[in-house]
Amino acid sequence: MPELPEVETTRRGLAPHVEGRRVAGVVLRRPDLRWPIPVEVARDLPGRRIAAVRRRAKYLLLDTDEGDSALLHLGMSGMLRVLPADTALAAHDHVDIALDSGRVLRFTDPRRFGSLLWQPAGTEHELLRGLGPEPLSDAFDGDWLFARSRGRQAPVKAFLMDQKIVVGVGNIYAAESLFRAGISPLRPAGKVSRQRYAALAEAARDILAYAITRGGTTLRDFLSPDGAPGYFEQELSVYGRGGQPCPACGATLREASIGQRTSVWCPRCQR
Repeated sequence: MPELPEVETTRRGLAPHVEGRRVAGVVLRRPDLRWPIPVEVARDLPGRRIAAVRRRAKYLLLDTDEGDSALLHLGMSGMLRVLPADTALAAHDHVDIALDSGRVLRFTDPRRFGSLLWQPAGTEHELLRGLGPEPLSDAFDGDWLFARSRGRQAPVKAFLMDQKIVVGVGNIYAAESLFRAGISPLRPAGKVSRQRYAALAEAARDILAYAITRGGTTLRDFLSPDGAPGYFEQELSVYGRGGQPCPACGATLREASIGQRTSVWCPRCQR
């Protein structure tokens, strides 16, 4: 599933081509993706000017001048591209948002776990309510993690991936952040010290920011809007490397399921 850096890479790629453009029309080739597509998307979005392309967690919002927004999620295999309007359709091209530039914003999603929803002006969509802070914002730090972890027995990796604690830190970046901070993913969240949470927050922030500059990671068929794959995958220290030598100490990396997600860590470097 595309994680925060992939979604942010998508946002940055789309913004120059979409912001300031007026929507000329919307073509829905399916009435639903993960959920039914609200009627407002095809009824109200045409004619609106897109003021901004914004990201919240792993969601993209096309904010209009009127204050309402189209809310998109890439799901497991979704991709957004800006293409000439006459670009031939492929099998899983489910939505076209036509722009006054003569191009279309095309949503392709083979598995249909993505979504296209609607957020009326002056409201916050229920999927965005209760989310934690952005990991690259000033609201996220070690003190925040420490305060919310007290008394929790869940593994710290599951805690870090809880979207109510911090948004957008998925399986890949949680594994990499814990490795850099030297914390075992199995350690109970409530047993991690304030000092170690400070190191973890710094690691997560640095890794996510760097991954964005590298285009995120390529997961199966995810591509950035310009068709280029992400390159951070080539620099992963532990994710997907179970049974291989630790890049820091040479110990064999362990692999297990934590919170129904595959986790890899170094038994020597991470405590």
